[in-house]
Amino acid sequence: MIATRFAAAIATTIAVAACSTTGAPPASADAQPTLGGVWNPSVRGYGTVRPMRVFNGGDPTGDIWDITWSSWGGERAIGRGLSYGIPPGATSVAESIKQPATIVAYNLGTCNGQLMYQAVKWYFPGNGETFDPAGHYNICTGDYVNGI
Repeated sequence: MIATRFAAAIATTIAVAACSTTGAPPASADAQPTLGGVWNPSVRGYGTVRPMRVFNGGDPTGDIWDITWSSWGGERAIGRGLSYGIPPGATSVAESIKQPATIVAYNLGTCNGQLMYQAVKWYFPGNGETFDPAGHYNICTGDYVNGI
């Protein structure tokens, strides 16, 4: 008797679950672009939307964290975070200091069927730096682009 009630309860649960299952949600028509793709196994933040950290996998100057994005989805995405920058007068990465940085993702397009920003750079306004889109890595392929 207990086994019969247990079997009936399982059958009812399965039937209710089957009736209420709607399947996977439909793909969003307004999908947000990612920040490039994962172009190296040691990178972080690439291939995601609005990453809080972007790391190129090398020295500390290739890392920006605590990113707050003020824009995303347009021609350019702009955020602010912290990174290690080489201050004016310094000559090596060993002299880099943690300071506020502005990150800009740009070259919005499609790569491998995915909408993404295909370039990203960050700079240090406190050091008098400004955004310059020339000379960057294509963060879909990992190739260096000498121009814009």
